[in-house]
Amino acid sequence: MAKVVRSKAGASKASEPLARKRKTKPAPPRTKSNLDTVLGYYRQMLLIRRFEEKAGQMYGMGLIGGFCHLYIGQEAVVVGMQAAISEGDSQLTSYRDHGHMLACGMDAKGVMAELTGRIGGLSKGKGGSMHMFSKKKQFYGGHGIVGAQVPIGAGLAFANKYRGNDRLTLTYFGDGSSNQGQVYESFNMAALWQLPVIFIIENNQYAMGTALVRGSAQTELYRRGESIGIDGVQVDGMDVLAVKAAGDEAVAHVRAGKGPILMEMETYRYRGHSMSDPAKYRTKEEVQRVRSEQDPIDQLREKILGSGLADEDSLKAFDREVKGVVTEAAEFAQNSPEPEPSELYTDVLAEA
Repeated sequence: MAKVVRSKAGASKASEPLARKRKTKPAPPRTKSNLDTVLGYYRQMLLIRRFEEKAGQMYGMGLIGGFCHLYIGQEAVVVGMQAAISEGDSQLTSYRDHGHMLACGMDAKGVMAELTGRIGGLSKGKGGSMHMFSKKKQFYGGHGIVGAQVPIGAGLAFANKYRGNDRLTLTYFGDGSSNQGQVYESFNMAALWQLPVIFIIENNQYAMGTALVRGSAQTELYRRGESIGIDGVQVDGMDVLAVKAAGDEAVAHVRAGKGPILMEMETYRYRGHSMSDPAKYRTKEEVQRVRSEQDPIDQLREKILGSGLADEDSLKAFDREVKGVVTEAAEFAQNSPEPEPSELYTDVLAEA
């Protein structure tokens, strides 16, 4: 895969990679298969957005405890990459994980009930916002320690290589995590053993509150694997179609036995790092500019309407349907019982 060369102007300020103008992508062609696919992306991003907005409301009402990291603004990354992989491929991410779980098909009720700590949650109410798993969906977390999921992702890829199957692993982490030591150790092992793993940096520009340019000497994050021979590509993470196209190429690279690849998704989170973060390290004007010019859902909506794939009424129907799903999930999450104290002793060790 050819590396993408980024202009030097993009490295001067943390907000500039998103603020600068990007070339407009052509509208998708009008075909029945494309209609279902593109509308599927739209619905999935909308579900994540509405779910996260509801989670934020419930956190403010005191119904969700602990930390809560919302994915609002970054939806195109996980939806596009999910569309590029196949059943049986595994994935894992950091604590900003709700959107990833919804994208891989985990039930919205189970995700929301986990946020409220109820027995109906996907981890029986014991994992909370940051620690949810589904062996059925090959989703291995949700990890609360910064960068800790990256070596686990390399380990999952090693297991697939050892078994000789055609599976791969998507390992998501953030721009802040990219400076962690265990990340580089994982890169080295993945390159050395040619593991079937796609490392995905969700560069939302601010890590936990520090602008990329203030915390990283090398701000072209897709180049972090160059010294050990890992190809890298930089992608417009606010465009789901661009993510899907780049994801297809990355998947083909890995399945061809060419080893790991590193993808830097340039994206943006609209909310603070977590619900307790007032995000005073950036201006409201900056956030509004990205929202108005590059919102991933609005961009796809304009392409759908502009190409005649659907009309306003059809898209409004999607919104009503998604809001119904989220409302049902919120009601379930509040009515599901809390776990019994005996649950403290279950799921501690795997049965031999």
